[in-house]
Amino acid sequence: MGIIGKLKFALLIMVVLAVLSACTSDDKNSSQASTSKDETIAISGSTSVGPLAEKLAHKYAEQNNTNIEINQIGSSAGITNAISGVSEIGMSSRDLKEEERANKLNEVVIAYDGIVVVTHPSNKVKDLTLEQVKQIFTGKVTNWKEFGGDDMEIVVVSREDGSGSRDAFQEIVDYSSGQLIKNAIIASGNGNIKTTVANNKHAVGFISFEYIDDSISTIDINGVEATADNVLEQKYKLSRPFLFVFKEGQLSEAGQRFIDFILSQDGQSIAAEAGAIPIK
Repeated sequence: MGIIGKLKFALLIMVVLAVLSACTSDDKNSSQASTSKDETIAISGSTSVGPLAEKLAHKYAEQNNTNIEINQIGSSAGITNAISGVSEIGMSSRDLKEEERANKLNEVVIAYDGIVVVTHPSNKVKDLTLEQVKQIFTGKVTNWKEFGGDDMEIVVVSREDGSGSRDAFQEIVDYSSGQLIKNAIIASGNGNIKTTVANNKHAVGFISFEYIDDSISTIDINGVEATADNVLEQKYKLSRPFLFVFKEGQLSEAGQRFIDFILSQDGQSIAAEAGAIPIK
């Protein structure tokens, strides 16, 4: 092979190596881009909002390469985690308190919920006023016969301190934690209240709409049934917002995309199917 031939061969080798190097670089960049999409969103808080958030996260994860971790530990704990940065998003089933807002928290209403007063299915009492509910939970009235029921003791079942459901219920019914009847059974979570009431013919408690089933009986409030339409029309008074809260400036792009999905038509349809009340 002559000098010119050798030069042409060397040039060809250089071109091939350059092409291979470029392909390798593209593959590496592509791999890095794919990895960057594998994001994690840490969410914690309300046991009332939690089941809805789980359903929304499952649907979102089917279409996006995002890992959403949800920890149901109560509204107050979730808000604290959002303030401290332990969680990117906190879930709350009550409005924020002034001292919480002072920590530069932003809030987004993702749905609404009704709180339902529930009894054992055998209980004859089907309608109470808010004042009568207050009398029951503060111990002013302790026998069901006072409201047209059987002659039997009322057993009050309430949520634990820090529960968004308890805070919202007490605020609407208008009594404080210190006024709660002393011998009330304290149950952690909506599911525990439902189970306790379903197995005790004396019992009365309160749970979220989404937990209603045939194992318990629901109580109308001021003659108004607990329905989504009545909540949206502001006829049913025992209702509250479901909130996502996050520290100002700390919401990631992944977190914002998840919230955008929740507020979309698809997300709100999932909320409705889960038993929550969509915002639109």
